Amino acid sequence: MEKNHDMKAQPWEVDDKARLCRFLCYGSEGDIYTAREEVQVSRKSAEALLALLEDGRGAEVVEVITRYSQDGRAVSVGPCLFALAVCSQHSDLKTRQAAFKALKEVCQDPGCLFAFIQYKKELKDSKNGIWGRALRKAVSNWYNGQNAMSLAASVAKCKRQNGWSHQDLLKLSHAKPANDGVALICKYIMKGWKEVKAEYADRENPEEVLKALSYLEVLEKVKHSSDETEVITMIEEHALEEEQLLTDHLKSKNVWKALLKEMPLQLLMKRLGKMTAKRILEPGSSDTQTVCDRIQNDAILKKGRIHPFSILVALENYKKGQGYQGKTKWETDSNIIHAMDSAFYKTFTHLEPVDKNLVIAVDISTSLSSVVPGTSVSTAVAAAAITMVFASTEANTQVLAYSGGSLVPCSVAAGMTLEQVTAELVKTPSESTDCTLPMAWATENKKAVDIFIIMTNNPIWAFSASPVEALKRHRQKMGTFSKFVMCGLTSNGHAVADKPDRGVLSICGFDLGAITLIRNMALGLI
Repeated sequence: MEKNHDMKAQPWEVDDKARLCRFLCYGSEGDIYTAREEVQVSRKSAEALLALLEDGRGAEVVEVITRYSQDGRAVSVGPCLFALAVCSQHSDLKTRQAAFKALKEVCQDPGCLFAFIQYKKELKDSKNGIWGRALRKAVSNWYNGQNAMSLAASVAKCKRQNGWSHQDLLKLSHAKPANDGVALICKYIMKGWKEVKAEYADRENPEEVLKALSYLEVLEKVKHSSDETEVITMIEEHALEEEQLLTDHLKSKNVWKALLKEMPLQLLMKRLGKMTAKRILEPGSSDTQTVCDRIQNDAILKKGRIHPFSILVALENYKKGQGYQGKTKWETDSNIIHAMDSAFYKTFTHLEPVDKNLVIAVDISTSLSSVVPGTSVSTAVAAAAITMVFASTEANTQVLAYSGGSLVPCSVAAGMTLEQVTAELVKTPSESTDCTLPMAWATENKKAVDIFIIMTNNPIWAFSASPVEALKRHRQKMGTFSKFVMCGLTSNGHAVADKPDRGVLSICGFDLGAITLIRNMALGLI
């Protein structure tokens, strides 16, 4: 806990603000991130948040929550929603006001709003309930802050979550629509389509209301349609998604083919195996070609902010030819593999640099039987992909590899394929995990490094010497606040540092969230 604001803190000291940022990013105040782990947040896991609130810094906390929820800094939005719920129930009036004012910005969709309300319910520490005037006003403002079409689409995609529905929230907030468009959607939520249709049939409605009425009519029509051609036409003309269809509709191959044309690319890539298994995508078909064209469309990749590592995970899962439990199996299509491979390389041009001096050191087995948990990606290929991500965007990147307790030169250049980089990294078998070597190398060569990224597939990190002590020596000699990220690609994980250090992070396993955290660490955001 921060005690003395007059004393100048050292950059590696972990103060309450740093712990709050860690919590908002990955749901823990500690220095360990476990990939693909479901985050469980509570007051016990957010001690720094509570300390800052007690210190009278509520407005500052809400500002940080808002920033982290919007800027793509958080691995998941759950911790931000929990923290906002805590702020909204704090004893300080200004903190509560700031939290409710930020609700519209932090809760970008109904799912987030429902989760926020549920957190408030779970945090309730009085017998009076949570639905005071401030929450009623904030929820009402959330609905009134949208136009009719965006609200209609939100309601259609997410009707209920976390035990709450739109009908619940409108009832409990006593929401009063601020305009005709919102009034229409609220009426639809509370009364249903029949009453809305009867009430608006003979009115002279503004254009916004007419468009929303037309959209709602389609949603209702598709619910009662058993005509495959009619359903497909509605999907194509109104960009309907699977959440808006009936289970019976989703038994049709042709309906799925229509959905695939506009399906979000991230979701599409995850579904490729299943779609191939069900023969919705068949080799040489025009539907398969359309999907392949979408996958490698540069504009779609950029708009969807698709990361190379996401494509790699989807590609390796597809190439495996079966689901995780082995129940669903498929024959892979070379055209789909080629399209995803092409997309993998295209997305590198969309990555934003952190403009730091990096050292990437890889200690990895030549065995390709070792895989990153939760994926079909070998640790060797994962290490190569991660190396490529940073080496392709950062001008000052040095790639090193371990072998027999010494460093081996590693040539990773622009234009190399994933296979070439993988082969370069594993050309000499590893015999030990000595994580001090990269820091020692940089110190001896007087190379100031902003962040060391060290990857290993050793499930147990047995260090003969402390990597943190080597990091401290490098900091002292080079006069720079160097940072150290330990990526145990197959590990269950434990702390590297014996004392809190803002420049040290342990990653167990690997996923897209891990790359987010490495970027955050490099940019000084956690």
